[in-house]
Amino acid sequence: MLQEYKILRQHGIQFVPDLKGAILTELFRGRPEISADITKEEIKLVSELCPAKAFETEPFGLNMGKCIFCKECHFACPSKIKFTNDYKIATNDPEQLVVKPGATAPVIFNESLVRKEIRKLFKNSLKLRQVSAAGDNCNEMELNASGNVNFDMGRYGIEFVASPRHADGVVITGPISKNMAKALEITYKAIPAPRIVVLVGSDAISGGLFINGGVLNREFLIKYPVDLYVPGNPAHPLTFINGIFQLIGK
Repeated sequence: MLQEYKILRQHGIQFVPDLKGAILTELFRGRPEISADITKEEIKLVSELCPAKAFETEPFGLNMGKCIFCKECHFACPSKIKFTNDYKIATNDPEQLVVKPGATAPVIFNESLVRKEIRKLFKNSLKLRQVSAAGDNCNEMELNASGNVNFDMGRYGIEFVASPRHADGVVITGPISKNMAKALEITYKAIPAPRIVVLVGSDAISGGLFINGGVLNREFLIKYPVDLYVPGNPAHPLTFINGIFQLIGK
């Protein structure tokens, strides 16, 4: 019993009472920042080093939708690239996922892109069906954690359900393989309209490390609109929850 008490005291209170105001450890790999004085040589170095090819050119920037948050760029240029503990990086505007040199402002959520029916119907109750479209289970575990006793997003009426017939939208993880493309579309069509689509993790948003593997079929994202992008590898529960809050106007 004494040993258990020591463990509980060491862990402290894990329940998060304020999901919007929680502060994560400085070790957390959240919103990246790039120094405005990064040189061409350093840009070339980190671009070639990045395993996910997340750095874009013309203009130069780091796309969080592709980034796997491995911090290799930071290790190579610690004075020019850093990862903050800002977890509020979900957005409905894919352009906001690209971090430009000198930018230190939080990620913006574009209110003009939110469909009116989302705020009207889902503000107080949102049921979601999660589909792992060839995911590696890292984002899936974090989504499970979003409903546990620590984060408990269910207290705000946001829950995952077993059947798409009972859902208001689909949450997609994984890069969407050819084998899962049809199943994903069937699930989406089984959800009553109006439906919302949420992409969680770099694999879902951009294909991640598998984009050039020849085993993906991402036509779903061309045919149907995406309402929320939640970057991360994996995405933190607070990133997902706060993104949903913004989407439904909570």
